[in-house]
Amino acid sequence: MDIRVLTLGDSAFTIEFPKLKGAIGARSVRALRGCIEQEVDEGRLPGVFDIISASRSLTVCLNPDIANFNHVVEHVSALAQKPLSKEDRHKELWVLPACYEGELAPDLAEVAQRSGLSVEDVINVHSSAIYDIFLIGFLPGFAFMGEIDARLQFPRRTSPRVRVPAGSVGIANEQTAVYPWESPGGWHLIARCPVPFFDSSWAQPSLLSPGGAVKFRPITTEEYGDLTADLAAERIAPQSFLTMEGEG
Repeated sequence: MDIRVLTLGDSAFTIEFPKLKGAIGARSVRALRGCIEQEVDEGRLPGVFDIISASRSLTVCLNPDIANFNHVVEHVSALAQKPLSKEDRHKELWVLPACYEGELAPDLAEVAQRSGLSVEDVINVHSSAIYDIFLIGFLPGFAFMGEIDARLQFPRRTSPRVRVPAGSVGIANEQTAVYPWESPGGWHLIARCPVPFFDSSWAQPSLLSPGGAVKFRPITTEEYGDLTADLAAERIAPQSFLTMEGEG
């Protein structure tokens, strides 16, 4: 497998899979991360204290007073060049409610027009797929997911919004995501999800994590209001939308 090694001083380096992208790249990164973590746990990579994953690369951070930098680079490079077992099943499957109606979907009609599909077809195409969770980034709890159908792949908006409401479901290029917080953003907003995605009081603060998957379930505006109220009153837990747990 083709890789590229980028050194970052004497205490970190990045392994990149330059020819891979999307779900294949993300799965390769996860597989390599699992191999590295196993080597660390079994004492074969002393001094490695952190691994930072991206969509097609990962960065290994180490303590130069403990680790032999060249040894770690060579060891991890060898792991990356082996045929890595890809996960055939997702670690977790989340079925998340999403309302594709009215003001909760401000860009839906434009996306439909640009794609040549009807609004109903855009909803069906987006909600019928199961999306890999590639990584968490940009904002706490913000999950980059994909790949979306080619008919819905458009660049980010030329004029980003100053305020995107929390829960907005967006699409951009080959990915889809849900904004966990109100923030600026340039993705095309086609739905709104009532489920919170981050809480520092949870055992795992980010609801979603790489290796899992998401499927969106269309709901009405009325259902959106009811779920929002139930979640706020803690009659429903965000974790209840996890429908399947694999064996990791």
